[in-house]
Amino acid sequence: MKVETPCKVTRPELKIDVREVEAMLQAPPMDLKPWPGATIELKDGSTMYIREAKMEEAHPLLGYLEKMMKVEHDFYDIVGARVYSEVLGWYRKRLKDPYTLVGLINGELAGFCNGRLMSEDINISLHTMAFKRGLRAGAVMYYAKAYYAFEMLGSQEFWATYESYNGWYRWGLGMAQPSYPWPDVQHELGGARVYYVTKKYWDKVVKDYVRQMVGADLNFDVTDEIIKANETMIVPDEILV
Repeated sequence: MKVETPCKVTRPELKIDVREVEAMLQAPPMDLKPWPGATIELKDGSTMYIREAKMEEAHPLLGYLEKMMKVEHDFYDIVGARVYSEVLGWYRKRLKDPYTLVGLINGELAGFCNGRLMSEDINISLHTMAFKRGLRAGAVMYYAKAYYAFEMLGSQEFWATYESYNGWYRWGLGMAQPSYPWPDVQHELGGARVYYVTKKYWDKVVKDYVRQMVGADLNFDVTDEIIKANETMIVPDEILV
């Protein structure tokens, strides 16, 4: 829309360097402490290595999620679509203070979780996924994400919402998570209810509950052998339903 200027101007047209625009479109980072990498022993005795996802792994993940969007089973389609946008937002630097963790067993993708910091106090849980059945890989990733939020980033609240009945049953009901008044407070994933865990509740109840569910604890003393075995991520070919 053009409007006449209220006075004479030297330059009626301005040229903008998009590199300067990019600085405005990217959110100023809060300098998150990096996830240091950890291992955990799973139910079958295998070792899962949880590390930060690499930028070059975004495209393989996007390819898997594109397939997942087409699966009308247990809300895979909406979860796939939303995680696709989150991974792409992380890759294109259009997501504020995100973190993306992957759980690998000898390089094979077994679990995934992501989230972001709304502020220094509030950590937004986005999604958690398991790519292998019967190992409680999803529970491990959820535990790792909450551990990262409370124990490493110093978050005071962990906000989640649920798209599937299974997710709500396992975490919302299983943890007896309270929710904020709705619609006064809404989660960014479509404006659903915000279920939350406070630091105090985490310390007193939730940490031990999830640890018992997982059956083991995180080990941050990771060997070079484990790191090397999981340097390259292998994404599954098929969608697990």
